[in-house]
Amino acid sequence: MFINVKGRLLDLSHPRVMGIINVTEDSFYKGSRFMSDDQVITVAGEMLDEGADILDIGGCSTRPGAVPVSEEEEMKKVCRAVELVRKEYHDAVISVDTFRSSVAGAAVRDAGADIINDISGGEMDADMFPLVTALNVPYIMMHMRGTPQTMQLNPHYDDVVADILMWFGERITRLQQAGVKDIMIDPGFGFGKNAEHNFEMLRRLGEFHAARLPIIAGLSRKSMIWRTLGVTPDESLTGTVALHMTALMKGASLLRVHDVREAKEVITLFEKIYPEGILFDHYS
Repeated sequence: MFINVKGRLLDLSHPRVMGIINVTEDSFYKGSRFMSDDQVITVAGEMLDEGADILDIGGCSTRPGAVPVSEEEEMKKVCRAVELVRKEYHDAVISVDTFRSSVAGAAVRDAGADIINDISGGEMDADMFPLVTALNVPYIMMHMRGTPQTMQLNPHYDDVVADILMWFGERITRLQQAGVKDIMIDPGFGFGKNAEHNFEMLRRLGEFHAARLPIIAGLSRKSMIWRTLGVTPDESLTGTVALHMTALMKGASLLRVHDVREAKEVITLFEKIYPEGILFDHYS
C-alpha cells in the first residue's frame, strides 16, 4: 500500500486526502473553480495547511454533458497551475486530472506533476498507457462508461461491481505486464452510473479489494448526494461527510474531496474507531 512518488513513498495503509483544484469555469461545483494565479496559490496553500496529501489539478470539466475544452487550452491552464504550485510548495504531491496523454506528459515532464489521474482509464486516449509506462509515475485508473457527453444516457450493467472489476482486471494486467507498479483504482462514482449504481458500488466497495490495489473514493458533493437529499451541490457537505465515513469503513485508501479539513476530521474519527484499520480477508 505504498506509492512511489519520485522516490518518496506515500503510505496508503492509512487513509489520505486528495484536494481538488479546478482551473476551469465549467466545474459542476463552483467552490472548486480557481481561475487566477493568486487563487490557485492561495487554495493550494490552504489545502496543504488543512492536511491535503495530494493536490489534484484539472483544466477540463468532466461533469455530465460538459463540452471539453481544446487540448491547447487545457494544457496551458493545467501546466500553468502545476508550475505555480510546484514553485510555491516544493514538496507538495501534485496529480494532474486529465484523459489526454499530451496534457499529462507536459504536466509531468515540464511542469512538475507527480501523478496522472485519468478519468477514462486509458479509454479516451490510446497513448495514455504507453505514456504512463514511459514516465514511470503513479497512475490513477478511473472507470467511466462512455464520455462525459454520453455517460449518463441510460447506463446499464449486468452487475455494476462485477462488470467494473472485470474491466479493471484486464487493464491492470496490461499495465503491470508493461512494468507499471504504482496503480490506484477509482470506481468512478457518477461517471456512467445512475444513483442506484452509485449506492450499490458504495455498499459493495470492499469487493474492489479483489484488485489488491489502493481504492480512491470520489464522492465529494456528487449528484447522488444532493439529488437524494433535495439540496444543491453547495448544500451537500453534510451528505458528503456521511458517505466519506462509509467509504472508509469499506476500505477506501484515498478520499478525493473539495473540502479538505472536513475530510481529515472524518479520517481522524475513523481511525479512533478503527485504529488498526479495516482488513479485508475476503471481498464483501
